[in-house]
Amino acid sequence: MPDSLSPAQARRIALAAQGFGRARPATVGTRQLNSLIRSLGVLQLDSVNVFERSHYLPVFARLGAYDKADLDRLTFQGAGPRARYFEYWAHEAAIVPVEWLPLFRWKMEAFRKRSNDDPDSWSHANRPMLDWLRAELAENGPMAASGIEHDANKRSGPWWGWSDVKIGLEVLFRWGEIFSAGRTRFERRYGLAEQVLPPGALDVALPRPDAIRELIRHAATAHGIGTVKDLADYFRLPTADAKTAITELVDAGELAPVSVPGWKQPAFLHRGARIPRRIETTALLSPFDPVVWERDRALRFFDFHYRIEIYTPAPKRVFGYYTLPVLMDDRIVGRIDLKSDRQARVLRVQSAWREDGVGDEIVERIAPLLHETRAWQGLDSVEVMDRGNLADALAAAMRTEPSRLSGEAAG
Repeated sequence: MPDSLSPAQARRIALAAQGFGRARPATVGTRQLNSLIRSLGVLQLDSVNVFERSHYLPVFARLGAYDKADLDRLTFQGAGPRARYFEYWAHEAAIVPVEWLPLFRWKMEAFRKRSNDDPDSWSHANRPMLDWLRAELAENGPMAASGIEHDANKRSGPWWGWSDVKIGLEVLFRWGEIFSAGRTRFERRYGLAEQVLPPGALDVALPRPDAIRELIRHAATAHGIGTVKDLADYFRLPTADAKTAITELVDAGELAPVSVPGWKQPAFLHRGARIPRRIETTALLSPFDPVVWERDRALRFFDFHYRIEIYTPAPKRVFGYYTLPVLMDDRIVGRIDLKSDRQARVLRVQSAWREDGVGDEIVERIAPLLHETRAWQGLDSVEVMDRGNLADALAAAMRTEPSRLSGEAAG
């Protein structure tokens, strides 16, 4: 393996590891979805759906249009003996392959120990509630918090105004006592392990060092190249534990230290990483896509300063409420704020921006991608609002018939 890599090589390695630059399949079915999820390791969940919920977007960016119902059946409707995935705090809340459950048992136990060792914790003061919830799920099967009848099931106080019922369910969820039995209108349903997971799913628990080493191995495969911080962040692992695991993987020949000019921290290259000569793609990235979810990494790889402005008051937003980075080949060339107006059946481009040093010619590739996105969303038209330094050029391109546009959106 090389001792040093250029920043451009590092970018291409990372994008290739994330599934970009490959030819799209002619059709996207269960096999392609399973393959992608397992290569990424996680699909991060987020409740915002002004355009589309986050976990659907990495699949679209890499594979193109697909039936979201197929992904739902695999992830949210597949609980039980044949479950292929489970939901847990793997990065943030995320979908993870069910065979990886032993890799997170140490984290579940750590959550439990932290609660039990703290006399001021919510669980200490509400043990009767936890016992009641266990019994309720045992008797009635998987349920959403909103479906559980209890005097304490009223929103109030901290934790986003969660009721004590919701807090109790989340405590048991973090402890690995109950699991997601899927989601209905994005509301999680909770069930006991035996109601949700395949038989024997909880029979194995790896020691913490072994589990963390395996998670770092998965992170290195998914990132291709990264610093200690990059690899630790993929599964939100403690830095000290990640350093130990990385050292062990270097000693085993699975990772190799490499230098990248401009990087302030040492980099580690996975031995299976490809170094493509070029990446060809045009894709919209979710704010929670692994390519950009760690903002320092996005700045280091792409010189792209990215902050979502969901929680910024509207008058203070610079780029828009839910801007999506635009990946073009091995560069991030712009950001587009999208909204799916489902009632009017319009995909609204609320703002469109190009990065410094990027010209308006990028619209020739963005316009077909937006037409494809509109069709995937089941909408009838695209409307570009007059906001952003790319808005005028993009509006003009979108007025051209899609069949006459040059280029082809490729993910």
